[in-house]
Amino acid sequence: MGDRHISHQSTNREPNNFQPYVGHDESPAEFTFKSIIAGIIFGILFGAANAYLGLLSGLTVSTSIPVAVMTVGFFRLTRKLIGRGTILESNMSQTIGSASSSLASGVIFTLPALFLWGMEPSIFQMAGLAMLGGLLGILFMIPLRRLLIKQEHGKLPYPEGTACAQVLIASEGGGARASNVFLGVAIGMLYKFMTKCLILWPGKVYFAVPFINKAQLGIRTTPALLGVGYILGIRVATIMVSGGIISWVFLIPLLTYFSGYLQPPWFPEFAVPLQDMAPSDIWNKYIRYIGAGAVAFAGIITIIRSIPTMIASFKIGVGQMRSRNDANSNDLINGSVKTVIPRTDRDLSIKVVVFGALIIIAALALIPGLLGGTASLTMRLVAAPGIALFAFFFVTVSSRIVGLVGVSSNPTSGMTIVTVLGISMIFVMLGWTDAVGQATVLTVGTVVCVASSIAGDTSQDLKTGYLVGATPYRQQIGELVGAATSAVAVCASVVILHKSFGFGTPDLSAPQATLMKTIVEGVLQQGIPWGLILIGVGLGILIELCRLPSLPFAVGLYIPITTTAPIFIGGLIRHVIERRYVDDPEGLARRREKGILFSSGLIGGEGLLMVGVALYVLYFDTPKGIGPVWPEYLGEIVSLVVFTALGYFLYKRTKAE
Repeated sequence: MGDRHISHQSTNREPNNFQPYVGHDESPAEFTFKSIIAGIIFGILFGAANAYLGLLSGLTVSTSIPVAVMTVGFFRLTRKLIGRGTILESNMSQTIGSASSSLASGVIFTLPALFLWGMEPSIFQMAGLAMLGGLLGILFMIPLRRLLIKQEHGKLPYPEGTACAQVLIASEGGGARASNVFLGVAIGMLYKFMTKCLILWPGKVYFAVPFINKAQLGIRTTPALLGVGYILGIRVATIMVSGGIISWVFLIPLLTYFSGYLQPPWFPEFAVPLQDMAPSDIWNKYIRYIGAGAVAFAGIITIIRSIPTMIASFKIGVGQMRSRNDANSNDLINGSVKTVIPRTDRDLSIKVVVFGALIIIAALALIPGLLGGTASLTMRLVAAPGIALFAFFFVTVSSRIVGLVGVSSNPTSGMTIVTVLGISMIFVMLGWTDAVGQATVLTVGTVVCVASSIAGDTSQDLKTGYLVGATPYRQQIGELVGAATSAVAVCASVVILHKSFGFGTPDLSAPQATLMKTIVEGVLQQGIPWGLILIGVGLGILIELCRLPSLPFAVGLYIPITTTAPIFIGGLIRHVIERRYVDDPEGLARRREKGILFSSGLIGGEGLLMVGVALYVLYFDTPKGIGPVWPEYLGEIVSLVVFTALGYFLYKRTKAE
């Protein structure tokens, strides 16, 4: 099959005439033991890495392509032992493995707020919510496959899914791409080991801005964030760092200046005057609320913009769920004509979708200890239908939106904010505003967040399968396997990271979960500084009036400048490469792909190393390091030099043939 090509690339080709890479009448190995095990292992590894990345920066990345190329490389390396894998086995592995990243997004966006409230959830509760949310999102997406993936072929590009298919097909002729991912993993782990374990140089560098009181810039010299920036690109990275600069160079000095005219200290801080605080304390106690207002506004405005798509997608979902025909039977009878559904067009039965979703909703309502921990049966019976409504609505939305803009631009956080606000207002009307009510609202958000996130990932995977000729119902089973097997691993990683480093700390700020905590407290308890929140909303409106995307700006406003700065550097490196090779589209595409694979490796390597460090800290002690005590400023210089060398290596790696 190595000499085939994709014959469908013309976007004006009718779906019925589409010919996948593996033909309808072929049936190579697909859902095999080795593809399942490889997918589970790679899913657990990248799920843990993505959990760390999300807790560090509030961002997660798609892992479909890295898992795909690592699978191809693994199958080639072990072909004498287990035989060479087929392209459909490699696709099955990435389908199973990539599900973990979606679970990680849903978990880290919400559940750390319970830890911040002092309500430490059990592994059973966390994994149960993650798994049930994942299964619900996959089931709700299944009826949409024929319309969104097949009938809309040529109209909805599904960028990550199409790119993953191209990588899989190209890898049929050679597995060299995998070396970029493995090298990135090795370098990411080695770099972080030298900074976090040996402590040879500091991991953060700060600069005081001259002539502006308390203005400060900084950078976290870390491989993962450099890789994130390269994957995001220069436009998003620049908007994000602009938000950080606004926070640390303008807002902090401005608040400091005006606070001198007001006594006593401003709410929410009453013990220490703002003029006596360090810039990081001002950011944590004041600027973060401004950022929260901006992020909430940006998330809601993104949803408002998507209303036409939401309505259309919701109608599609309802129509598909009401369909009387079971599109998954092997034979359909139309009058006297018997039509056999080809292998490449068979989904799981609609009965599985309906009864599976009902069982999940019933489990959330009836099993004590899942929603809200100690929530009453009455509270759970009110919350569970809300999950069904919001999850089905946002699954249909997510599945279509990612077809247009990709997983990275899917407004999952905005969907979660809308869910949390909606359930919170219902709870306020019912008088459920205590700690249990807060926990219940948050866990409802967890299930919906996981469901909408994994629906987008499932859509991309099914697009990949459509292009390479996979069997849909087998892929859908693979997604269910991936969600079920990775839930415990992802949640265990979150617990280990919390016990070792703590959430809301410089090591793991957990920005998205902190935002959800702020929103729930604000609606249920009215205990937040609404003036600061409204300032953030105003800044979001101003950015929208400038015709710029407000969400990346708001995220930059909300997370530390030390996080957005390395993201900007990564985006700048990609921009330089793209400018140099603008007249060579094929060469540019190869170099862009090499950089993305290497960057994904950097993210995975650092994330895996940090989970390992967390285990060490949990059972032993914090690494003391063996590095020298640097003279003043020399350690920061060394840190910048080594980080610059890493950026240069990323640049050179994309040029290597």
